[in-house]
Amino acid sequence: MAFDLPVYMDNHAATRVDPRVVKAMLPFFTETFGNAGSSTHEFGKKAKSAVNEAREKIAAAVGAKARNVIFTSGATESNNLAIRGFIEKARDKSPNKRRIVTTAIEHPSVLVPLEKLERRGYEIVRLPVAKNGRPNAGVVDVEAVKDSLDDDVVLVSVMAANNEIGSIQPVAEIGRLCRERGVVFHCDAVQAVGKSPVDVEAWNVDLMSFTAHKIYGPKGVGALYVRRGESAVALESQIDGGGQESSLRSGTTNVPGIVGFAEAIQLAVADLVATKSGAESEVERILRMRDLLFERLSTVVEGVSLNGPSLTEPGRRLPGNLNVRFENMDGETLLMKAPDVAASTGSACASADPAPSHVLAAIGLNESEIRSSVRFGLGRFNTEEEIDYVVSHLSEAIRQLRSHVTLN
Repeated sequence: MAFDLPVYMDNHAATRVDPRVVKAMLPFFTETFGNAGSSTHEFGKKAKSAVNEAREKIAAAVGAKARNVIFTSGATESNNLAIRGFIEKARDKSPNKRRIVTTAIEHPSVLVPLEKLERRGYEIVRLPVAKNGRPNAGVVDVEAVKDSLDDDVVLVSVMAANNEIGSIQPVAEIGRLCRERGVVFHCDAVQAVGKSPVDVEAWNVDLMSFTAHKIYGPKGVGALYVRRGESAVALESQIDGGGQESSLRSGTTNVPGIVGFAEAIQLAVADLVATKSGAESEVERILRMRDLLFERLSTVVEGVSLNGPSLTEPGRRLPGNLNVRFENMDGETLLMKAPDVAASTGSACASADPAPSHVLAAIGLNESEIRSSVRFGLGRFNTEEEIDYVVSHLSEAIRQLRSHVTLN
């Protein structure tokens, strides 16, 4: 066996930090370890210089300017700063605008802040998405977004790609509509950055959240793109103190994390491009393995069905995402029976909530179908040999579980 067990296929939850990223970070733990806010000695100056350089690289990777990037502790904080920070600032400027448009499948770090705003009197419009079985399952209708943009709308928040079913939203069209109507557009791009081309200008986003630990970088560091200039977006800070990050996010700068973030995002963006020799790109390799996993599972196991958008139509789904349900099988029971397969039954950020996945419910699955579903997230370090092992291990676990049910 040429790989270690268990086989890790939960890359939507977190990715292994790439050794090249670790190498870039290490000097900032033991050599250049100063506080980036210390301006009176070389340790602090070098740390600040490294942060400035990293900010430039991260901004360039998403088509932004360095001054537009605010560092946070991760995507959850970025989403909260974007939504709560904007609404708190806009409340005084536009007190009569109290409608926010989103979709039914957003991440909890978007939906929960919106629920709190709803309890404070804001109207939250949760647009439906296409149902399972359609090629665009999990995708919001652009016309529905357009129809929702009346004069009372103050904010639109739509994710670029879903973390459970991989559906890719038409964010460029949504951004164009918002810009035409003068509505601020926030995009949770956590699952999209590094896995598909991202350009804040082409997307017409005003606020965009992303993070390092989904792209083989360290946990504990994220970013929020904030539009500046002529159509600048004002935010109310959510963490106050020393005034770091343009006074939008106070706190000691995570220098090693930020340096690692920059290295990770550069490597990820480079992987989006096929080599000059004509060999497949990393994204193409992951997509091929994803399709192979589904094909082999469907061949070996009876009653396997796809959740989410088409695998065959380009641009519908994240390359490494596969969400399937196993007929008459509980997903959690299956994964416990197959401990050498590290996959999941839904979003890691919602694991404390025993309720069925709101994403799978939104695409029309009933509770039994949701409970029988498993999410696989393939990534940079997965191999075809691992695919074979996972299929074999899961099929044996399913055979045992089904035979136990038959015997009883």
